[in-house]
Amino acid sequence: MILVTGASGTVGAAVARRLAAAGFPLRLVARDPRRIAVRGFGIELAGADFSDPDTLATAFRGAERAFIATNDPLRPQQDENLLAAAAQAGVKQVVRLSALMVTDLGADDLITRWHRECEQRLQASGLAWTVVRPRAFMSNTLSWARSLVDGVVRAPYGSARVACVDPRDVAEVAVRALTEPGHEGQAYPVTGPAAISSAEQAQQLAETLGRPIRFEEISVDEAHQALMERYPRPVADALAQHLHRRGAHAKCQVEQTVERVTGRPAACFRMWARDHAEAFRLAAPSQIAAIADH
Repeated sequence: MILVTGASGTVGAAVARRLAAAGFPLRLVARDPRRIAVRGFGIELAGADFSDPDTLATAFRGAERAFIATNDPLRPQQDENLLAAAAQAGVKQVVRLSALMVTDLGADDLITRWHRECEQRLQASGLAWTVVRPRAFMSNTLSWARSLVDGVVRAPYGSARVACVDPRDVAEVAVRALTEPGHEGQAYPVTGPAAISSAEQAQQLAETLGRPIRFEEISVDEAHQALMERYPRPVADALAQHLHRRGAHAKCQVEQTVERVTGRPAACFRMWARDHAEAFRLAAPSQIAAIADH
């Protein structure tokens, strides 16, 4: 039995789909199991509140391996509860979704500190562990979708390149770590095959969609205002600091982890955009879109 948290999220859902396709018995955990789209034979759905140790104890019972993804740096107790439940259930290995920014010595924002602390807690837990550290997801550009109706992409630091990664590649690395021997004690940096700028992404989206798209540079302050509409202030502040790290060219290093772990090259942005073109075509108009690096 493999337990997957975050199964309604970007990477967690992709992990669940790959494990289900390979025939592994699964327990997919979310606060609201109705949001989990992955269904099928051998798949259990479990509801659990990460702030409630009792519900987590029930969800983890009988699990042998676990993929853990959390997204609330304002509630670190949830991460402690998850590890305690895993240890209590006798889980043999935990694969945790982290972030590559933990290795950036110039990053000291709320989200980066939280990821570092989660990694340290896992490594000190006594559980066998693997950490998957992706760079920013290519899917972050879906935040542009509505403004593309007006034919424009707006983002700060348009010429700064980032080695963004297809979330499906992140999921594949996590699945290999969960199902193959030899990944214990590893921290895997996961990036795309090349660093690409926001302006270049906009151009490739234009070519993919077959229509003009204009890139407009905005300030980090403008992006921060947009982030404030979507996230609590401390999280929006941290994401704005990530944008400054982008502008300092701190996110352009390319790693070969996807090919080393999976045996195939990482997907490029053009491939990801082609596979998700319909999501951009169906969006409604909006005034502004901003990248939220993770």
